[in-house]
Amino acid sequence: MLYGLIGYPLGHSASMDYFNTKFQSESIDAYYLAMPIESLCDLGIILKEHPDLAGFNVTSPYKEKIIPHLSRLDTESAYIGAVNVVKITKGLFGRKELVGYNTDIIAFEETLKAFDISAIQKALILGTGGAAKAVARAFKHMNIACDMVSHRNPETVQTLHYSDLTEQSIQRYSIVVNATPLGMYPHTQAFPQIPYSGLSERQICYDLIYNPDKTEFLKKAESQGATIKNGMEMLLIQAEETWKIWNK
Repeated sequence: MLYGLIGYPLGHSASMDYFNTKFQSESIDAYYLAMPIESLCDLGIILKEHPDLAGFNVTSPYKEKIIPHLSRLDTESAYIGAVNVVKITKGLFGRKELVGYNTDIIAFEETLKAFDISAIQKALILGTGGAAKAVARAFKHMNIACDMVSHRNPETVQTLHYSDLTEQSIQRYSIVVNATPLGMYPHTQAFPQIPYSGLSERQICYDLIYNPDKTEFLKKAESQGATIKNGMEMLLIQAEETWKIWNK
């Protein structure tokens, strides 16, 4: 069986190594392929070139844009409007159906169990894209209120602009999550523009990025005494949840 990953760029991704190592160690007759595409217009070409493709992961910048290309969505991915897993099945008359799922939600939620959830009163999510929407959904499952931060003009009361954040206002959040690609390899010097001086040892700073393992965002948060966590554990959990979907 063939599986893969679409997105652009993909140089940062550990998914290919993870799945191919898993397939080899567990004697699974399958292969995982990185498929970087600069436009979703190339998705049709990918499907034609790989007729045995049974499923694929979706990463930035296509977690939301992929939806019009799919046959249907599961409940959670439809609710948040973001997909990171696609299963390819056969529908009527043998036609291929592309079904979208989201494993980022459960993976992020599981990783938070390492912390005292009852102590997390309110969350701040940096970004408003597909990954950010999955994080927001996970917080909703845990009854944790959250705000999101965007570079664009806020569309809802719960969405802030980066210019709204001050040393005082950021102290209101128990956890700050970077759900943007800022700081991801190879642009490792980039970081979200937030008032880091307002952070303290009372807060958790979580970066969904895992390459590098300690981003500038995490370094700056750690220097203020905050507890830090990167996205490696989340990657591993969502990969296992993905495998369950492809095999059910």
